[in-house]
Amino acid sequence: MADIIFHHYPQSPVSEKARVGFGIKGLAWKSVEIPRIPPKPDLMPLTGGYRRTPVMQIGADIYCDTQCILRELERRFPEPTFYPNHSEGLVWGLSRWTDAVVFGDVVGAVLGSAVDQLPPEFASDRGRLYFGPDWDLNEVGADLPHILAQLRPQFGWMDQALASGRNFLTGDQPGLADALGYYLVWFSRGRWSGGPGLLAEFPALEAWEARIKAIGHGEVTDMQSSEAIDIAKAAEPATPERADAGDPQNLVPGMTVSVVPDTDGGDPSVTGVVRSVEPETIAILRNEPRVGRVCVHFPRVGYRVTVVK
Repeated sequence: MADIIFHHYPQSPVSEKARVGFGIKGLAWKSVEIPRIPPKPDLMPLTGGYRRTPVMQIGADIYCDTQCILRELERRFPEPTFYPNHSEGLVWGLSRWTDAVVFGDVVGAVLGSAVDQLPPEFASDRGRLYFGPDWDLNEVGADLPHILAQLRPQFGWMDQALASGRNFLTGDQPGLADALGYYLVWFSRGRWSGGPGLLAEFPALEAWEARIKAIGHGEVTDMQSSEAIDIAKAAEPATPERADAGDPQNLVPGMTVSVVPDTDGGDPSVTGVVRSVEPETIAILRNEPRVGRVCVHFPRVGYRVTVVK
């Protein structure tokens, strides 16, 4: 099988979620460090314009969003499972809470507490991405007490889940739920000055945090972005053609569609020809001069797919 290539940067909280996933499964992977803000000249040809972090590449198949990344890791490497104690559907429902509500509060705490310290270009980029086109950093800072009043009990819920003596969120083995929770704690501790003090209120959560940290990120080897592009160009997409008879949008292979996150973060849409349609994912074929033919995978939940006439 082709190498797992992970396009990310060390400070990315969402990337940490996937890095923990690599560690839980004990995987070897290649690390390509990308810029924190656009332009991302060696990533965009692979994704067709998708600019969010992280992205996983396996040959000429490109996986956008950790929903797709972690699902694909489970499909290719089913043991040890991300779903201990038969938690499959439950943890994906949990992800809609951790990745939307709790992550939004953590980002608000991180940015709102650093109003005068953020580089302007970074603040402008992340503000639009996380809070929409009409965001105001000063308003986020002024709202910090409310944000913390929301975040504190949610960390408390995680602590309660662990206080009964279980080692991990869904039992005695680590799984996807732990990756979903850990990256929020990791980001709070590392990027928000008030994070360590808040987390100190939750001893079971801190003990669990140490257990997840000890798992590590698997076996990591650095790779240059130019090498990743060469690998994509030398490969062919391995994704088979799939149709879904029950698809609510009546999408079928061969259609031209555009895909974009359904939050107004200023993201460009990615256009291509449908290769595979499933309830959880859609994959589209694209041709780019620098990378040849690639198949770009997106989640369905949280993304809008539009047929191009």
